[in-house]
Amino acid sequence: MKPVLVPFFIPHLGCPHRCIFCDQVKIAGARSVLPDPAELRGRIAEYRSAAPGRALEVAFYGGTFTALPIEDQRRLLEPLQPLIACREVQSVRLSTRPDAIDPGTVSFLLSMGVTTVELGVQSMDGQVLTRSRRGHTAADVERAVSLLAEGGVSVGIQLMPGLPGDSEERSLASLRRVLALSPSFLRIYPALVIDGTELADLYLRGEYRPLSLDEAVSVSKKMLTAARKAGVPVVRMGLQPTAELEAPGVILAGPYHPAFRQLVEGELMYDRACELAAGLPAGSEVTFAVSRGKVSDLVGQRRLNVKRLTERFGIRVAGVREDDALAEGEVSLTARESERM
Repeated sequence: MKPVLVPFFIPHLGCPHRCIFCDQVKIAGARSVLPDPAELRGRIAEYRSAAPGRALEVAFYGGTFTALPIEDQRRLLEPLQPLIACREVQSVRLSTRPDAIDPGTVSFLLSMGVTTVELGVQSMDGQVLTRSRRGHTAADVERAVSLLAEGGVSVGIQLMPGLPGDSEERSLASLRRVLALSPSFLRIYPALVIDGTELADLYLRGEYRPLSLDEAVSVSKKMLTAARKAGVPVVRMGLQPTAELEAPGVILAGPYHPAFRQLVEGELMYDRACELAAGLPAGSEVTFAVSRGKVSDLVGQRRLNVKRLTERFGIRVAGVREDDALAEGEVSLTARESERM
């Protein structure tokens, strides 16, 4: 069973500069103030009471944790040490930049019980990184992953297709370079235009065109497929919906959808269903089976996939059911007395 995450948001804190796409306060809905020891212990106690018997993982999101002054890093991590020692907290994760990792940093994190580090990579393309004012290189990413992996730290990588200068080909090339590093997991966040950012200024001047929703779903589908083939989990696609993010005027443009991952998974399911339905006689009555929890993905939002299958192949979808014998992402089709898989 996965541990229960106890999240703390420290937006922008430690960041050496502001990337053109970033406004973490609006994205996360959190203020840029470090939680004090009492706040840390209090929230952990709340989560422990709400989930008795479950393992807890403390997570620091946003900002550049390892670029904080070392005294601030200690201020956040030292109150956790007694809880780690008595196993009330099982693990700790944090987010940082690839160029804020060095051997001394890795040693310090290990001494403080940090088990997972997420790197805000966004792209492995030099032109995209420069135009987005990331301030790091692909070589920094490779070095950071190597140092963390050598220390036994799990590494997550965040990618952001659709930044200035990016293209589907460059996004997929970035993904291939990242997969070659064997990260523990990925997050894929298509770029959005957030009010108040430099990217918003470029957009309003007509100097930047964000991905459309269809384009973002298409490239994300290809990235998800490649990651699965490589055995690397994609733990999130698209930003987490928040009241702050969805407030009027915050997102000026870009492929935002509160259920973005379902759109991507739905397209993958539709592709597989089309492969199975190809060649069936028009008018066939079919039933699809999917792995647990994937019925809504195959049906599609507002039954879009069912409608498209009916229009494209002239079949009638009698139902979609779960089948525990199917692995995640697998689909089977029963038409009359025959079954395809």
